Amino acid sequence: MPANMFPPGWSREKKSAVTVATAIILMLLFLWLMATPLSWLPAPIGPAAQQFAEGSRMTVQLTVVAGLAGVLLGVIAALAKLSSIWPLRMLASFYIWVFRGTPLLVQVMFAFSITLPNGSNFTEFQAAVIALALNVGAYNAEAIRAGILAVPRGQHEAARSLGLSSFQTFIDVIFPQAFRISLPALVNNIVSLLKDSSLAYVIGVVELSNIGNQVKSASFEPVPVFITVAAIYLVLTTLMTQVSDAIERQLDVERHK
Repeated sequence: MPANMFPPGWSREKKSAVTVATAIILMLLFLWLMATPLSWLPAPIGPAAQQFAEGSRMTVQLTVVAGLAGVLLGVIAALAKLSSIWPLRMLASFYIWVFRGTPLLVQVMFAFSITLPNGSNFTEFQAAVIALALNVGAYNAEAIRAGILAVPRGQHEAARSLGLSSFQTFIDVIFPQAFRISLPALVNNIVSLLKDSSLAYVIGVVELSNIGNQVKSASFEPVPVFITVAAIYLVLTTLMTQVSDAIERQLDVERHK
């Protein structure tokens, strides 16, 4: 939201909190109510309005679950790559190398083809979440590692001189600064994740792209379907970017004193 929309006396934290809350409420309203305006459109969009709404909700669900898991994986892989224990460094490097160097489409299909010890397979949703989380986690790891390395060495030494343990130094001093530095790259990764979740359609997840493909195949009218799918993705990424920008402004203490 533009800064001039807020009352002059509002603090940066209050503006950011209102922006985050507004964007989240708008996204929930969009997901909940979007079927109504879509139903007013002519065929093939109008008759499939409810399907587009359900597919959009599945896309957001995939993005949120895989995004949270990807951030956690990114933190773990970044710390492992910076570890003084070489097996951990090798393992983290191998993970990042594999998932950044192979197509996400192949990763999704590979996760779905894995046979578990009990003879079953992951469900379509589970396989998609696992592949998306592992993929975005590899990119997050490099962003977080760069953030940790960007924190001045003096911060670590000052914290230790004050009597903080290594764990306290990392949690209370290093990681908050590293996360703030990494946030723009993490935001880009999450927005890309929302669009990349469309690849889940290849294993049968009924998300937005899958719905678009079904409607296109049934109607033989690809143009209105592609425009509708693209417009829905654009609204979702715009609202998600508003949330991330507000969080970034709130954490950016040095530029907004």
